[in-house]
Order: sequence, then C-alpha cells, then structure tokens
Amino acid sequence: MSCISKNVDRKSDALVNENIEADVVLVIDENGTSLGEQSLQIAIKMAEARNLDLVCVAPNAKVPVCRFMDYSKYRYEMQRKAREAKKNQKIISIKEIRLTPVISSNDFETKLRNGMKFLEEGNKLKVTLTFNRRARMLNTGDPNFSVLDNYIARTEEIATVEQKPTLEGRNMSALLAPKKEKNR
Repeated sequence: MSCISKNVDRKSDALVNENIEADVVLVIDENGTSLGEQSLQIAIKMAEARNLDLVCVAPNAKVPVCRFMDYSKYRYEMQRKAREAKKNQKIISIKEIRLTPVISSNDFETKLRNGMKFLEEGNKLKVTLTFNRRARMLNTGDPNFSVLDNYIARTEEIATVEQKPTLEGRNMSALLAPKKEKNR
C-alpha cells in the first residue's frame, strides 16, 4: 500500500505523521540508519519519543519509506534555500533599438549610448534597421546596410554578435549579447 494523504497541508505535499495512510512503513532514523519495517502507529510513537516528526520520503515504494526529522526545521531550510536561489538568479531581458537608413549622426550616437548602457547592464540587444520602401531595401549598391554594420562595429568592445543581421520583411535585425567578463 502506498502513502496517500487524506488531509495534507495545502502549502506542502509532504506526508507527515498522521497524514500518512499506510499500515506498514520502512523506518529510517535521523542518522540514516534503517530501523526496519514498523506499523505506522509504532513508528509515530518512536518519532514522538525523539521529539521528531515521521516524514514519508518515498511514498511510491512497495513499502513506503519514512524518516525521523524535525519537519518544521526542514521546511524552513528548504524555503531559505529557495529564497537564496531566487536572489542569485539573473534575469536577462532583450532590449531593442530601432534604426532607419537615414538616421542623423546625433540620433545614431544617442541610440548607440543607450544600447551600450543596455549591454553593460547585462541585457541582450536587438538592433533593428527598418526600411520605408521595398525599392530602397533591394538596392544592394545603397549604403543603407552600413548603418547596422556601423552600429555593430561600434559596440564590438563590449558585445558579441549572437545572431548575424538577417532580413525579415522590411526589417533587418541583429542580436547582440554582452561579452563575458574575465573576472567572473
């Protein structure tokens, strides 16, 4: 018979003490030593004698495995580890800069500064060159593509090209990622 709970605490799905529904369980003490198969009532009394909880750690085993532990302390430690892991994770977002083939030099410099700021913050940067008319876009002799190439060249010191410039409809875009620091 497996450990199935009737009234399990909604916050956790752990099977503890009276929430365990099995006739016989394999008992492991707090040091990891096996105490053999015991009836559930005897196992709970053994846990209470040690001021610990009986926690079902392997409910799907042929004979459910239960362990003596201080469940509230265990749950606190797990929550603390989860908070610590969440604090240490780094969320990377993709920022986008839009350019046009006829952008003025001042606007280009402003967009370049903003893009460099995004990259220094650790975000990825999608640089999109938008064409107004299809005829201008198809003219390969036109220096319009140089705006995107110039942007990539100017950010070369702090960024790597993750996706080379590709043409998607009326837009040409490239994806830049911040370079990895050697200190880390």
